[in-house]
Amino acid sequence: MGSNRLSFAIQADPPARLDKAISRDAPEEASLSRTRLAKLIEAGEVTLNGVVVSSAKGKVAEGDVIEVIVPEAEETDLIAEDIPLAVVFEDEHLIVVDKPAGMVVHPAPGSPTGTLANALMHHCGDSLSGVGGEKRPGIVHRIDKDTSGLLVVAKSDKAHHGLADQFRAHSAERYYQAVCYGVPDANDPRLRGVRGVSFEAGNIMKITTHLARHKTDRQRQAVYFENGRHAVTRVRIVEPFGAPAVACLVECWLETGRTHQIRVHMTHAGHGLVGDPTYGGRRKLAVKNLSEKGVQAVRDFPRQALHAAVLGFVHPVTGKELRFESPLPQDMKDLISALRG
Repeated sequence: MGSNRLSFAIQADPPARLDKAISRDAPEEASLSRTRLAKLIEAGEVTLNGVVVSSAKGKVAEGDVIEVIVPEAEETDLIAEDIPLAVVFEDEHLIVVDKPAGMVVHPAPGSPTGTLANALMHHCGDSLSGVGGEKRPGIVHRIDKDTSGLLVVAKSDKAHHGLADQFRAHSAERYYQAVCYGVPDANDPRLRGVRGVSFEAGNIMKITTHLARHKTDRQRQAVYFENGRHAVTRVRIVEPFGAPAVACLVECWLETGRTHQIRVHMTHAGHGLVGDPTYGGRRKLAVKNLSEKGVQAVRDFPRQALHAAVLGFVHPVTGKELRFESPLPQDMKDLISALRG
């Protein structure tokens, strides 16, 4: 396996720690994250003025000469597959795609091929500079198989860690559109009695709970208030359907990003998503409230009616603020059209 040798000098006013100084002053095209640098230091691949360094916390001074040997990214067993992708944005650091419903993001038991990661391996090819020492796309966040919409994926180690930091800090902007049963309105007295549900100005429903695996069904998530991970979802009514309203188009945005978060939270509030086979249930809607076409459309909708419509973040390398929007897919447009009747 080959390697690349980087040699550069520490610039003025360096950070106190060696890894921070190298991360700042290394050539940008190297795309080295601090995590990757720490592993290279541990492996003895970094020298300071000709001497191998052993600690990422070491001191440096202006003019010190750093040499880093970066092994070429190893090939992975992830199979490249020629699967069409809807690319919204791409540069040498990252790619934003609009994932269709039905596509799994990453290989897992039961879905070893045909995933977004397989498609990205083929699409990106040699532009993948390596994530964690492997030549693969860096999956930063995921959306469920049957949820459609926007995802950002890193093509380099530096971009991967920069994006991961934003998602970990909950600073990335993520808005979803969904069709739910009922209308989550502050005037509904039932919602005042649901633990974890409150309302903010503008009739914004806020759901605050903990989420963790269901005690008996390991494929599901469940709401808890003592254990699990903190989760916050906000929900805004966009358009109610029916007379009186029995379904609603809503906009949801995440303060945190947990597995199945919107689906679990909406069900907890009594407003499960139309078509959700795991959490939403199949509610019978009466023709007196909707047209026959609307009732039939809800009954036949094959997946959770959930779409990742907006994704915003700061580019982890250039620092530019990026924001992308994805229109509703055709199946959700058709559902909404039928509900309008």
